Amino acid sequence: MDSQGGPYLNIRALCSPLGAARVCQLAMGCAVIALVIHNAGYSGSHGVFCMAAWCFCFAMTVVVFFLDATRLHSCLPISWDNLTVTCAAFATLMYVTASVVYPLFFVQSECPYAGCEVRNFRIAVTVCSILGALAYGAEVALCRARPGQAVVGYMATVSGLLKVVQGFVACIIFGALANGSEYSRYVATIFCVVVYAFCFALTALVVVMTVCGRTKAVRCLPFDRFVVVCTLLEVLLYLSASVVWPVFCFDTKYGTPWRPSSCPQGRCPWDSKLVVAVFSCVNFALYATDLIYSQRTRFASSHNSRRV
Repeated sequence: MDSQGGPYLNIRALCSPLGAARVCQLAMGCAVIALVIHNAGYSGSHGVFCMAAWCFCFAMTVVVFFLDATRLHSCLPISWDNLTVTCAAFATLMYVTASVVYPLFFVQSECPYAGCEVRNFRIAVTVCSILGALAYGAEVALCRARPGQAVVGYMATVSGLLKVVQGFVACIIFGALANGSEYSRYVATIFCVVVYAFCFALTALVVVMTVCGRTKAVRCLPFDRFVVVCTLLEVLLYLSASVVWPVFCFDTKYGTPWRPSSCPQGRCPWDSKLVVAVFSCVNFALYATDLIYSQRTRFASSHNSRRV
């Protein structure tokens, strides 16, 4: 018992819908890792990515569950609600990606010469990974701010969750850039890389400030206005990159609009350029949606405050 007469452990960390979701996350994470190590196996960069994603998310969930159950998170100078929903959203994206990549590269429709045991284990890994993604998604749904309810933290809003998705998409872009994209051939494509890096840093800054509870004001700007200004800048920069990158990669003057037949599978610069182009447009749409939602939310809150 603590000094106020309550239990030392947080019973709601287990006996609540949120606690049940985290227990399912731990169970599915443990099952996936055990199945992969036991017989499913992994190899190559895609397998290493999937295994790293599952291990990282499992370790992160263990820390979150332990801190919540013991109430030790109250000793940390952070916004606990913002941190947990950010971790859950990020883990959802990681699990969804691994649930697509692993069966795509490791599950075959026909049994190999060694028999069907390895294939069946890999199918089980995929199923457990999908269930884990659903468990993390359930935590995001339970923590997400809804209309008419008091907002617990900025990261629980649609705008905050979009920040996590934007950062994740930027990581995909960076991975494609590092995979022989030949971005250094032109100044224009180097400009696009600078745009991706700057916008990622700005998004990460907003997330870190929110998680650390530094949301009172930034110089002379309230935090919500600071976020809107940053998002507008990111929309303009991504708009320019979404136009410049395809022109300097696929126009006949600088490159080729069609994939070269001699390009090696998995190490083709054209494929990397295409991935960057597609996800640049995806992130532009995410930032534009974020800007619209942030502005409407700010307008609604300001309107309500004037009525009071």
